[in-house]
Amino acid sequence: MYKKYCSDLASQSASQSGKSNTQEKMSDLPELWKKLSEGESKSLLKKHCTKEVYEKLKDKKSKLGGTLADCIRSGALNLNSGVGVYACDPEGYEVFKELLDPVIMDYHKVDKVEHPPCDFGPQDKLGFDPLDATGEFIVSTRVRVGRSHEGYPFPPVSTDEQRKDMENKTIAALNTLEGELKGKYYSLETMTPEENQQLIDDHFMFKNDDKMLGDAGGYNGWPKARGIFFNDNKTFLCWINEEDHLRFISMQKGGDVGEVYKRLVSAIKQLEKKLTFAYSKRHGYLTFCPTNLGTTLRASVHIKVPKLAKNEEVLNKICADNKLQPRGIHGEHTESVGGVYDISNKRRLGLTEYQAMQEMYNGIKEIIQAEKNAK
Repeated sequence: MYKKYCSDLASQSASQSGKSNTQEKMSDLPELWKKLSEGESKSLLKKHCTKEVYEKLKDKKSKLGGTLADCIRSGALNLNSGVGVYACDPEGYEVFKELLDPVIMDYHKVDKVEHPPCDFGPQDKLGFDPLDATGEFIVSTRVRVGRSHEGYPFPPVSTDEQRKDMENKTIAALNTLEGELKGKYYSLETMTPEENQQLIDDHFMFKNDDKMLGDAGGYNGWPKARGIFFNDNKTFLCWINEEDHLRFISMQKGGDVGEVYKRLVSAIKQLEKKLTFAYSKRHGYLTFCPTNLGTTLRASVHIKVPKLAKNEEVLNKICADNKLQPRGIHGEHTESVGGVYDISNKRRLGLTEYQAMQEMYNGIKEIIQAEKNAK
């Protein structure tokens, strides 16, 4: 961990030296292209970054200094990536659209890149009654969204100063939250290793241990200008400068989806009065990774279904039919433990926030009924 920390700081320092960071990345691009084009990979990057696309985009850069190298670096260095593409900054989605649009359509299973206006639904009558009043099935419920500050680049292009500026602006906005949402910010720079580890153990704090995100520049300058805000009840969190500029998270024990969702929407609406988020009529809310575009919303439950766990084909079919994504409780590519799964909505682009919540809610209802009926 210490070696990685020092390496990241050295890398960030080099990127902010007098030598042009954009020029360095341009010179890096041919080697990345060589690794990608000659290597064996099943990633969406490999599939859609053809020689023709590469030649068309290789000399382009965004106004914030983003390059094609920033977009493909992680996928070129990690040929086992599933997607392999990141956006350099919000504008990069248009500058490099010949690559990013096909990747987005392929991943999100849509015919074109388009997204409806934001719609959180009728907050007075959501129709989300508690899914599991007895507490027999649902352990906890969590809804999160990602947000990016308008006018700022994503991690591979950001400087320490820009990250610090975003941190300061966000803290000032978070400090205006009142009532249930009122809380405190904890800086990753100043907390002790023991405090950091405790937050990790509590499944609150993010870490810098994802190689693919690291190679995309996600940990540049670590741990500067990074931290976590949470309210007194620990039911509302904000991550600052993790993968995206911001992650807003609402969560609690049990299956009261409506309460969790309302809390998140309330926080977003209050913070929108103080902060401006990057948004596109085509893409919805803009995020570092194109897999999170659109609503950016992931609504999930940890649910105990020991009977269905013995027949995962049934569980997987229900999830597929309802556009849900099952995974282990320790994240993507992990196994279920004790018949407990993390199940969430799969679609984020091309539908509203309220529709995404409805898909998750209705699918979980069906799963609970199937578990009750199973022998």
